[in-house]
Formats: sequence, structure tokens, C-alpha cells
Amino acid sequence: MADIHALAGILQAAQLSRTPVPPLTESNAGLTLDDAYAIQQVQVRARIAAGAVIAGYKVGLTSGAMRQQFGVAESDFGHLLSDMEYVADAPVPVRAFLQPRAEPEIALILGRPLTGPRVTVSEVVAATAYAVPAIEIIDSRIADWRISLLDTVADNASSGGFVVGQSPVPLDRIDLALTGCVLRRNGRIVSTGAGAAVLGSPLHAAAWLANELIGRGAQLAAGHIILTGSITASIPVQAGDAVTATFDRLGSVTALFD
Repeated sequence: MADIHALAGILQAAQLSRTPVPPLTESNAGLTLDDAYAIQQVQVRARIAAGAVIAGYKVGLTSGAMRQQFGVAESDFGHLLSDMEYVADAPVPVRAFLQPRAEPEIALILGRPLTGPRVTVSEVVAATAYAVPAIEIIDSRIADWRISLLDTVADNASSGGFVVGQSPVPLDRIDLALTGCVLRRNGRIVSTGAGAAVLGSPLHAAAWLANELIGRGAQLAAGHIILTGSITASIPVQAGDAVTATFDRLGSVTALFD
């Protein structure tokens, strides 16, 4: 049986020391998906005890580009905590991360809770107050990003931080599946995509998340942010980089790395 608290401690120590560790699965062959989410929860509870609050959740590995990039075939989820949010166009300290990468996402802000027993896409639409452009800063406590599904789940779905745009758009004004995206680093286009890359639509990703959370005894609340998954492959970032995600009819958001 896996020692959940010991494995969580390894990831917590990696974050504090800024020193990545080998994949947990290399030395824990019997690790299960439930174990991995339990390891995630131990770390989240510790951060809440230190003063953070849950701001929402992220869905990871929803696009073919991201699954191919990291060799993981299933989606997962992680917690978004209040100490992970950075203000658009304000400095994001690279020193806060170990191996940061940026990715463009469509974020949904909930106006009311999503409860079970089974959440549909229609219920996601009804519960969503608006959509905004976002950049997620993914990070890994696992050395060289050598992650399996279980490693990234244990590591809070490789969460690092996020930047949310300031131009809310109601869902009745936009088709998220058809929303195109251009990702730029320092003014140069590095990737393009559309919302359909995310499980066919970011709304599908949100419904998947809601049902996964319900199945694990949690739920999405009013005011929660949902990061629905990267539309393109992620890109590495370093101090001095400016990353901008521009979405059709949704606007732009920029993360400035310092």
C-alpha cells in the first residue's frame, strides 16, 4: 500500500527546494489513480491550512496536442488555489516555479453551483456566468517532465499558476468550440488552435470535470474558475518572456514573466 503522506511530502519538499524529483511511479509500482488523487488532496489541504482557498479547478490533458506532448492518454483535474492567481500584464516571478510552461485556455466562471448526480453540457451552460481568456502556467515537481498520468495527478495535475483575462463574454455570444486562438511569445506566433481541440468543446471538458468531482465527493461552486484545458501544446517560458493568448470574440490575455 502506498504511503500517501510520505509521497505527498516528497512533492512538497521538491516545491520548497525548487529541485524536481524522479517520477513517483518509478519507485511505487502499485500506485493507483485513487492513490494519486489522495496525494493531491494531502497537498491541497496543507495549502488551505496555510491560508489559501480553492478558487476553482483545472482540467488537464484535454487536447491531442497536450497528450502527445507528454505521452499521457487520459484527462485529469487539479485544484486552483488563490495563491496561484497572477494579475494580467503584471510580473509573474519565474523563480516561483521549477519548470514553467505556458498554455492558452478558455476559462469559465460559474454563476451558480454544478451539482449531480450527472452534469450535462446544458447544465454547464446554464451555470456559467461568462467565459474569459486565460493562460495557465503549468509546472512539474517531476524531473524533466517525465510524467505519467499518476505522476501528474499526484502533482495537482502539474499546476503552477494562472492568469485570467478581464473581458468577460456571456456564452450566448460565442461558440467556444469554434473560437480560434493564437499564442504568441514575445510578439511571435508560436501556435494556433481552436476550442474544439479541448474534448470537442471546452463545455465538454467542464462537464467531465463536474462529474469527476462529484464522483470524488466534491463539487463546483458559484464563483469557481474552470480552466478547461490547453488548446495548443504548451511552451517553455523564462524571465523576460511575454506570452499572449488571443481568442476570436473573447479577447486577449498576457502573462509577463519576470
